[in-house]
Amino acid sequence: MLVDSHCHLNYEGISNDVQNVIDRARKSGVEFLVCICTKLDDVAEICAIAESYDNVAYTVGVHPHEAATKTDLNVQTIVDLSKHSKVVGIGETGLDFFYDNAPRDIQEKYFRTHIKASRETQLPIIVHSRDADQLMINIITEEQEKGYFPGVIHCFSSGLGVAEVAVKYGMAISLSGIITFKNAKKLREIIKKIPIENIIIETDAPFLAPVPKRGKINEPSFIVHTAEKAAEIFNVELPEFHKITTDNFYRFFAKAKIIKVPSKC
Repeated sequence: MLVDSHCHLNYEGISNDVQNVIDRARKSGVEFLVCICTKLDDVAEICAIAESYDNVAYTVGVHPHEAATKTDLNVQTIVDLSKHSKVVGIGETGLDFFYDNAPRDIQEKYFRTHIKASRETQLPIIVHSRDADQLMINIITEEQEKGYFPGVIHCFSSGLGVAEVAVKYGMAISLSGIITFKNAKKLREIIKKIPIENIIIETDAPFLAPVPKRGKINEPSFIVHTAEKAAEIFNVELPEFHKITTDNFYRFFAKAKIIKVPSKC
């Protein structure tokens, strides 16, 4: 069995077909899905999806692309939203200096806000990191030294330095369909150096469909192709890789193990 640790079931391309998407995921051996929040305005919608399916949980947070639109974000707001019984993580948050859709100082400010919420709740923070390796390394180091917070570097495509600092502080590294891309040879070499006990997998659906599904709308059932490539990278049998990464997920996302049918959003 597999877990899709990062997908967007409320996004266009999936939101109008959620039932069938989840059915196909189950048939492919995906036992659990985490629907990731990128805007607090979407929390009610995401929560409603999670409440409709016993194998779906969600997170709360603001993506760095959206950071400039949420100028009143504070730790208590995130903490309060995270109390829902189906919330298993904080984010998606972090730094994106490739698109720079929000000023970099605002991205950093709210990244640290999410970290504080993660530290207080001990829910893992879902970290987006693109073209910001050195500052990401600095922030993780500084904030972990202030007090431990759990976390995952999602859709890992950074340099070895980001992976090493994450592993040093007990964070997970999540692999996406990117690892199957023809031009990802350097990334695959970096991944070989990461301890498998820190590895989980994701789709980031509806984005980044893996080979052989490139060009299609990604969905959780496609995670089997990412798992196949990752097992090859780590040179382990596929069933063993499924078990390792699923066990890793429930270790890093401890609240997912005790999810019960929650009250209304």
